[in-house]
Amino acid sequence: MTSTIPLGSRISGERLAVLLGEWRRRGSRQGAVNLAGAIELYVRDGQLPIGTRLPAERELAASLGVSRTLIGAALDRLREDGIVASRQGAGSWISGTGARRQEPTMPSSEALFDLAKAAPPALPGMTAAVDAATHELAAYIGGNGYVTGGLTLLRERIAERYTARGLPTTAEQVMITSGAYSAFVLCLRMLAGPGDRVLVEQPTYPNALDALRAAHALPVPVALDPAIGWDFAGIEAALRQASPRFAYLVVDFQNPTGLRLAAEGRERLGGLLARTRTPVVIDESLVELDFAGDPLDGPPPLAAFAGDLSLIIGSAAKSHWGGLRLGWIRASVDLLDRLLSSRFAVDLGAPVLEQLVLAALLEPDGYAALARRRADFRQQRDVLADALREHCPDWTFNVPSGGLSLWCRLPKPMSTRLAVSAANHGVQLAPGSRFGVHGGLERWLRVPFALPADQLAEAARRLGLAVASVRTCANVPAVDVAIT
Repeated sequence: MTSTIPLGSRISGERLAVLLGEWRRRGSRQGAVNLAGAIELYVRDGQLPIGTRLPAERELAASLGVSRTLIGAALDRLREDGIVASRQGAGSWISGTGARRQEPTMPSSEALFDLAKAAPPALPGMTAAVDAATHELAAYIGGNGYVTGGLTLLRERIAERYTARGLPTTAEQVMITSGAYSAFVLCLRMLAGPGDRVLVEQPTYPNALDALRAAHALPVPVALDPAIGWDFAGIEAALRQASPRFAYLVVDFQNPTGLRLAAEGRERLGGLLARTRTPVVIDESLVELDFAGDPLDGPPPLAAFAGDLSLIIGSAAKSHWGGLRLGWIRASVDLLDRLLSSRFAVDLGAPVLEQLVLAALLEPDGYAALARRRADFRQQRDVLADALREHCPDWTFNVPSGGLSLWCRLPKPMSTRLAVSAANHGVQLAPGSRFGVHGGLERWLRVPFALPADQLAEAARRLGLAVASVRTCANVPAVDVAIT
């Protein structure tokens, strides 16, 4: 912790109280945890810059209407996390963003920027949610801890969100899983077997393709044009000619293209699936990352049009944190009963503590933090787009209205070679071939913008150097990297 007293401006207790707003979680007795989490959120959001002098404990207690004991406990937590520093006689000030809780980073000249994973760090307030969940855990430790379908509290909150988005849902229609990938594998095991056809978009999420291959299912690709979108005629022909056992679709900020299907298109696509009685697994892992505004104002879920054979996959990884390893499936009660009966061959349920953490994050007040995260990602998207235009001027891409990545068209078929060259310049990428059913896509590259803005700008500069080196190289080996 720094011992240097900063020269930053001082924020008054009254001003800080206005900034924090309704910081106490409804019904929570963890006042110090809640206050520390709220201050952390505004520090990481940039509204309490490093160096800001905090009001005295007595002044802050009076402004917030709480005891000095609570204020002292909250400051102790912030000091432990490296967010606040204090000196007797000099008061307290913002000293960091909690980076000491993260793994140490290398100097920028030596750092490896991982652009193979489109996954953000934890949502601000995560530690406060963990502390609140630990307090609530006492009600569950008397049992055996196996809750196959998931905690009722978490299922209710997820169901409420679907209902608010235009798809009436009850807790009985939600099952908690160990991540979205686990949810997809459960659906795959129930719906298809070796040799069965599965309709997918081209390009699509590589881990889903890997799961299909592991199950010896046969993916049937339908081209997804980054400029036009979904090919309804192609999908209809594939449904008629291939008779797939189910379809796997990502219609909200599609991974990797970033495209989003409008409400009219959802009605048309859902009608095709319903008329042919084709089950559909709809991946909504990115639906909460809508830069245009509140996702509640977006188009209704595809399942609202696709009938009772729809299964929605959700995830906390992209919106909150991959470290929670939690996802869910929203489907009819009949389909969930079938999934539950076969689940024991895969796992015995998701961990209780993590479910309590996510339930705390999905309280009504928690969506304000998601709104700030969307604003951050929108800024990071723009930083990356500008940096790529500067350092890779012959690349083209659409700027998506949500999600976590740009899908870039390269001037030549060189995606795999570029991924290898970029690794030599400290940037890890997933080549376009990983997103295709049968490889190919060498003119395409996914570039996520989940890293901080300064790292994105440096990564783009290095990509420019990698492009220049590729033009002088003839043959380089393929790469194999983990993708999220």
